[in-house]
Amino acid sequence: MLKNHERSEGNIFFRGFKKYVNAPYQRILNWSLAHPVLALVMTGVIFVSSLGLVPLIGFSLFPVSEKPMFNVQINTPPGTSLKETNRIARLVEQDLLQIPDVVSVSSNIGKGNPRVYYNVFQQDFTPHFAELFVQTDPDMDVPAIIALTDSLRTRYNQTPGAKIEVKQFQQGPPVPAPIEFRILGNNLDTLTKYSFVLEDIIKKTEGTLYVGNQLRLPKTDLNVIIDKEKAGIMGVLPAEVARTVRLSVAGLPNQTVRNADGDEYQIQMSVQDFDPDHALEIFKKMYVTSLSGALIPLSQIAEIVPGESPNVIRHYNKERYTNVTSFVQTGYNTIAMFDEIEKKLEDVKLPTGYRFVAAGEKETREESFGGMGSIVLITIFGLFAILVLEFRTFKSTLIVLSVVPLGIVGALAILYLGGETLSFVATIGIIALMGIEIKNSILLVDYTNQLRENGMPLKEAVLNGAETRFLPILLTSMTAIGGMIPLVLEKSPLISPLALVLIGGLISSTLLSRIVTPLLYMLIPPAVTIKEIEA
Repeated sequence: MLKNHERSEGNIFFRGFKKYVNAPYQRILNWSLAHPVLALVMTGVIFVSSLGLVPLIGFSLFPVSEKPMFNVQINTPPGTSLKETNRIARLVEQDLLQIPDVVSVSSNIGKGNPRVYYNVFQQDFTPHFAELFVQTDPDMDVPAIIALTDSLRTRYNQTPGAKIEVKQFQQGPPVPAPIEFRILGNNLDTLTKYSFVLEDIIKKTEGTLYVGNQLRLPKTDLNVIIDKEKAGIMGVLPAEVARTVRLSVAGLPNQTVRNADGDEYQIQMSVQDFDPDHALEIFKKMYVTSLSGALIPLSQIAEIVPGESPNVIRHYNKERYTNVTSFVQTGYNTIAMFDEIEKKLEDVKLPTGYRFVAAGEKETREESFGGMGSIVLITIFGLFAILVLEFRTFKSTLIVLSVVPLGIVGALAILYLGGETLSFVATIGIIALMGIEIKNSILLVDYTNQLRENGMPLKEAVLNGAETRFLPILLTSMTAIGGMIPLVLEKSPLISPLALVLIGGLISSTLLSRIVTPLLYMLIPPAVTIKEIEA
């Protein structure tokens, strides 16, 4: 079977470990035990310095989808015909199909795509809107898809007669856009005024993309202004004018028809061959019926005047509001941009009863992370309770839990070096990291307790336990790190940050805890019962 070792100190790998890893470790550990206060202060400085990376790392919610597909939304000016919108959409479709990495393009004119992604819903019918669903080569990774969408945004940025937006699918709860600010108040004119102010501030913020303001382009209406004096003389009622105009333009319901299955259908009565493109000519041919039954030309008692009205009026918690949205360019942090915009909004003096409210990804993050603090506290107290039951001493429990901050050091450092943000997934990784690093600390504390129970002196037991358990803990951590490396190389925006956090946390906790845990054990040694040795 297996050959016996030719040398009592082990094979070449074990000898190399003892000479180049374990020997330096023992020297550092002895120095730390001789200077405990300085060693703990240095560890505390490292931990506090790592917390200083948090503002540099920044926060985010969920990353972009890793699916090989994206959307292209086309918005033509309000009032544009469906035919013109379709023409522009077909041009964009043909252009996309010329790209080698694009496999297929599905176009929907006048409405949004069906629900092709879990948090994207179909938009209702609108003649001046089209949406293209683009599928790329399945082997494209996320950086390649991001590069492709960025290039398309530049290509379609100045398309005449349309606003073309190239958007990747986002993970997490549905939001109108990553950056969204609401203006709440009662008067629509005031909301419109300050929506332009807010839009200007967002546009001047570096990194914004596709800034949208629903009140920027008002809807054009045709107002029928009735001369009540003339109408009264001719015996024409305002209600009759309204009925005639509606019949000529939109039609009026006449009666219902029921088929053999019991389904009812409404019959709409309207002017024959109505052409929306020549609606103004219809008004010249309209006649209204007076009380005497005479037909009076509409032009004699009313005037058609163009007017403006908002595209949509929204309410949030029973308050009227409007919103301004923006997407974020590649390489910019959404939460940092929120902070910058909010700082600029502090200088905007709103009338009484009006206020700005940050929404979008920031609002969703607060909702998603709202219970995270409670989860972390419950996790720590749960671990504390389990460790107390395991060791039956608070000192051993505190020594084991001391590794938790040491793992955070590496987690934050690797996020900063990797250019990642402290996202929801990364936070989950930090919580998972707690359990892994505590398991390694338990091995050391439990073995040191056993040595002391067998009668070994405190310092000798600490040094012996640290040396004996160093290699198993190191190999366990290296195995876990090796298993995470493929997840990092996959460059998945959802999984890779979690793997990075685990790798960085295991590296720092494995290195620092081999010093801190024995040192704390020396300073606050747990009480043990020495076993009696039978003669």
